[in-house]
Amino acid sequence: MKFIYDPIKIRDVLGNKIQFLLGDMACVYGGLLAGVSFFGGYPITPASEVSEGMARLLPRVGGTYIQMEDEIGSIAAIIGASWGGAKSMTATSGPGFSLMMENYGYAIMTETPCVIVNVQRTGPSTGQPTLGAQGDMMQARYGTHGDLEAIALAPSTVQECLDFTIEGFNLSEKYRNPVCIMTDGEVGHLRERIVIPDEKDLNLINRVQATIPKNKFIPFTDSQTRKNCKVPDFPTFGTGYRTYVTGLTHNEKGFPATDKQKDHEKLVNRITTKITDDADNLVMVEKLKLDDADIAFVTYGASARPAETAMDIARSHGKKVGLLRLQIVWPFPEKIVSKLAKQVDKIIVPEMNLGQIYHPIKEAACGNCEVELAPKIGGEMHLPSELLKYLGVK
Repeated sequence: MKFIYDPIKIRDVLGNKIQFLLGDMACVYGGLLAGVSFFGGYPITPASEVSEGMARLLPRVGGTYIQMEDEIGSIAAIIGASWGGAKSMTATSGPGFSLMMENYGYAIMTETPCVIVNVQRTGPSTGQPTLGAQGDMMQARYGTHGDLEAIALAPSTVQECLDFTIEGFNLSEKYRNPVCIMTDGEVGHLRERIVIPDEKDLNLINRVQATIPKNKFIPFTDSQTRKNCKVPDFPTFGTGYRTYVTGLTHNEKGFPATDKQKDHEKLVNRITTKITDDADNLVMVEKLKLDDADIAFVTYGASARPAETAMDIARSHGKKVGLLRLQIVWPFPEKIVSKLAKQVDKIIVPEMNLGQIYHPIKEAACGNCEVELAPKIGGEMHLPSELLKYLGVK
């Protein structure tokens, strides 16, 4: 059965406009509102509710849900579904994300739009399955081999789980690149009030389908129909285009060119610069009380919640503290952080790991201010009182 995106039917399935919802389910809602028509997954704590929600709701709007044998099969399935024309999605955590890395790289190399929700938990290995962490942030950027650019968003609230999943699909379709929604066990298993956006406010982006005559179509090159565009039009399988899709270095026609240096250089430069050249349009941050700040928290995801409380308490004690929250973490907003480092005396980086985004923050600061890591591991969020110690507030 052909999937037909029907936002009215989706709204009816989702129910009330305002709900008290689990973070994982908000990712489900976001996917449905974005037009996901295929979900392939494998249950894993604390991401299982995403799969369970999709299993219940996706068939009701005409989509397809499949539980695969493991996470390797799950990401392989959504890649195949995407080439069949579907907006596709999976969800996982920790060890499952590790298993997906080879096909994550394959999706980048073949320019396959899809969305991966990673509800992070502690590690390495199986770690603490039921407890949240932020230990996969570097993996989203560097976990697969080769030269690449990643797109990853980090929600801090249940509402953002919904909103960022929609945005993740938009970015994936726009750039023909997999997108990671890097939530965590804390936000994923949190319940908060959410508001389901109206149809007119969705502003969905869909991949540009190939319309060039089939005998003139070159599948992996700058579009022949849109000037100065590094994202090729999409030749959906079954529409008559003969497209060879391989993770090997390939030429513009899609055929392997594994011994051709120039072909590799041209291909990889294009699939990376389509993102880096547009980096200024891939900045999403929240700035809180930074205008007069001498000290700034720079953080993301769940860690931003206690940091904001600590900021407010410190301000009540006369400390000029602000907060920069990274909403899109990859590509990293280097210009924003570099500018902040020239304004403040100190940046504090709370993370639920031993320091991952701390390193690009320190590099962007370039010695213009002190950068201090505020780590916490073991499956517990920072307490505001713990962060106040970094501010010299007792």
